[in-house]
Amino acid sequence: MKHESKKIGRWQGAGLMATTLLGTGVFILPQMTLNIAGEGAILAWFLLTLAIIPVTLVFAKLSAKLPHNAGPAYFVEQAFGPIAGRTIGLIFLFVVPLGAPAAILMTFQFVGSLIELNGLILLLTELSVLLLLFMLNYRGIQISAKLQFMLTLAIVSVVVILFGLSQSNSSMLLASDLPKTDMNLIMAAAGLAFWSFLGVEAMSHLANDFENPKNDLIPAMMIGTILVGLIYLACTQIIIEVPTTTELAMVGIFDSLLGNFFGNIGAQVIGVLGIAGGLATVNVYTASVARLVCSFSNDGVLPSYFSKLNAHHVPARALSGVLVIMGFVLTTVFVTGQDIEELISLVNGVFVVIYLASMLAAFKLLNKKYIPLIILGSLFCLMLAWGLGWQMIYAAVLITITVPFLWWQQLSQVDKQLSV
Repeated sequence: MKHESKKIGRWQGAGLMATTLLGTGVFILPQMTLNIAGEGAILAWFLLTLAIIPVTLVFAKLSAKLPHNAGPAYFVEQAFGPIAGRTIGLIFLFVVPLGAPAAILMTFQFVGSLIELNGLILLLTELSVLLLLFMLNYRGIQISAKLQFMLTLAIVSVVVILFGLSQSNSSMLLASDLPKTDMNLIMAAAGLAFWSFLGVEAMSHLANDFENPKNDLIPAMMIGTILVGLIYLACTQIIIEVPTTTELAMVGIFDSLLGNFFGNIGAQVIGVLGIAGGLATVNVYTASVARLVCSFSNDGVLPSYFSKLNAHHVPARALSGVLVIMGFVLTTVFVTGQDIEELISLVNGVFVVIYLASMLAAFKLLNKKYIPLIILGSLFCLMLAWGLGWQMIYAAVLITITVPFLWWQQLSQVDKQLSV
């Protein structure tokens, strides 16, 4: 699938990367990890940021060397064959029914800080987000890239100001009052926090949307990743140091530190940034999954209907199909009242498998000088799997279902060719 529409550059790519990673979790996940691990959450975020760097580098190197709409699925296919690659691609597709609702539900926690929505009105508002995503993606990813670069600057500015003010107010230190935690709790917090770095692999689906993937993709992904790690560390430290009783801690912190200057507008500022960040994350994943569906459609894994491109060289049919599924699942989640933290952990388990498979593929596809990075990335994935524990079961179930289906599909295609 060739893209002849306008391309994106290094800094736009860094903006896409950063807002994808910050997305729904920037003002929520630090608070969640503190609830799990107390002061150990700082160590969890620090270790996670260090550990994700080699993973990002490996993904960036693979994407620059082998730019393809299928991303990790293509890397694994090149290394281990079509069944392995398509398995990774399909479990990525299957994670959308859990990942998209979790991201949108987190986003609507910020909506709740601005306006009270309940019942059917809440569901209809959530579904209206899908229409916005369609409009953002219909003309190509470059429009979103520009908007998300500006959003990154806004989020970074707010966090830097809050962090600076929190550090200057030494009377607000609470770190000594937080309970000491063990490594198991730190790993559990890191397993939940891994949600914040989902998006590294999504950028690999967008490699063909870069003007010069070989020169711009690696810097864009590294700038975005390191910046995001620092922001999450800063947000966690701010919550530790500034006491608040609000449901969303960052809202109370904003009012506590800046209320004298701007009034109590924390709900509005944090709410708007949180909503925009959440939409940015879902937007990039929507674009990534649509391109993967189109690629699989071209390869005969999915119906050829989804391979058609519109006038802007965007797989509009695939895009529409993905959004329809999201709408169905959002409705189901609304009716059943599924817990958001369970959704996040189950989604993380699938991505651990995708990341580990990509690291293993890199052993065969990249130069031997990258082996130390690949080993570090692989160890990181294995430690995350340990931290998630039984929540890896969703990934195991998906693989168990997908592999036999792909094996049967391949045998059927061979039989058809022989009969012809």
